Amino acid sequence: MAKPLVAIVGRPNVGKSMLFNKLCGKRLSIVEDTPGVTRDRLYAECEWCGRVFDLVDTGGIEPSADSEILAFMRRQAEIAIENATVIVLVCDIKTGLTASDQEVAGMLLRSRKPVVLAVNKMDKTGVTDPDVYEFYNLGLGDPIPVSAVHGHGTGDLLDACMAHFPPEDAEEDVGDDTVRVAIIGKPNVGKSSLVNRILGEERVIVSDMAGTTRDAIDSTFENEKGKYCFIDTAGMRRKSKVDDPIEKFSVLRATMAIERSDVCLIMIDANEGVTEQDTKVAGLAHEAGKACIIVVNKWDAIEKDGKTMDKMRDDVRRDLSYMTYAPIVFISALTGQRVDRLFDLINYVNDQSAMRITTGMLNSVLADATARVQPPTDKGKRLKLYYMTQVGVKPPHFVIFCNEAQLFHFSYQRYLENQLRATFGLEGTPIRMTIRQKSDKEG
Repeated sequence: MAKPLVAIVGRPNVGKSMLFNKLCGKRLSIVEDTPGVTRDRLYAECEWCGRVFDLVDTGGIEPSADSEILAFMRRQAEIAIENATVIVLVCDIKTGLTASDQEVAGMLLRSRKPVVLAVNKMDKTGVTDPDVYEFYNLGLGDPIPVSAVHGHGTGDLLDACMAHFPPEDAEEDVGDDTVRVAIIGKPNVGKSSLVNRILGEERVIVSDMAGTTRDAIDSTFENEKGKYCFIDTAGMRRKSKVDDPIEKFSVLRATMAIERSDVCLIMIDANEGVTEQDTKVAGLAHEAGKACIIVVNKWDAIEKDGKTMDKMRDDVRRDLSYMTYAPIVFISALTGQRVDRLFDLINYVNDQSAMRITTGMLNSVLADATARVQPPTDKGKRLKLYYMTQVGVKPPHFVIFCNEAQLFHFSYQRYLENQLRATFGLEGTPIRMTIRQKSDKEG
């Protein structure tokens, strides 16, 4: 399971966006005293009492939506409700209980999801406004008085939401020895076909029509190479083409699938080569610090001579120049060609991304590297590197202490990264590097 998802819903102009901004601590959502400003859903990662969860702000639900935009907003909110772990229904104490509130509450009760009722604009502290009691008529339990402007009651609201979260250990419903593999790529590159080929059954709907897979689907699988959980994600389209509200949610689900995976298989259509959309999809996995394998699918459909594979490999390396660390494999999900090789590669890049290197070995490499290529100078000042240590894995994260962080040019950082890869491998995984001045406080 992914992180818990909390959806904030309600009719327009009750203060949902302001409450969203207050809970996530950032001004992400547009706040305006006009119904219908938040047309789409906004997402943010939040933390409360050590639990991390996703928060989604929706456009207002207008039950009798006649205009196209209001109907669109209502559909957006419905999608958020379908995917939510907990729903927060926001009402407005100043307008009191309205017929629209009752219709929205009825819709939520039919969803059978846990609902927490928040009555907003309770800006005065001390005595509770007696008008809050009329909200018991919604049949959603105790209303929680909150002030999105001042933040009163938000702690109680988050406590009530957390009461409905699954236990933390239930969030990871596969074992520690299971490798989570997200299969990502633009629509119609054969992601579902690959899952079906691996599982040997029609577990996922396969269609030539782009956008068939709307949700991220988990399939566990075990063979002599190990245990795997394959997450087949909806194809990610270019933003300008994402106009279907269901598909907008698909992009979020795919991004969340990347987040909870160990390894990402970035699928590319051999007929088309690397497109602009492929570079964006791969960039999401790279920025998330995931171990990656570039999978060129539909290789059976290509006319080949002795140099076809080398040329395609060079083209992929050129177009995904920021991912030179990722191995490339040419497969056909349709015929099964080289699909078996994926398991060894998945295990290999997963192990590489979890590699720990001792401080002694790192500093030996650092000493050799600085002796071979002197650190840069600027206006007579030379960069001095004191030592390097590893502070994290998945991806490997190194901290280098120096005398002047400003002198640490990006090109020298890349040179050190190449030295680390040449010595320790670290194939298939990005590397994180943090530069600290010795005077900086550690931690």
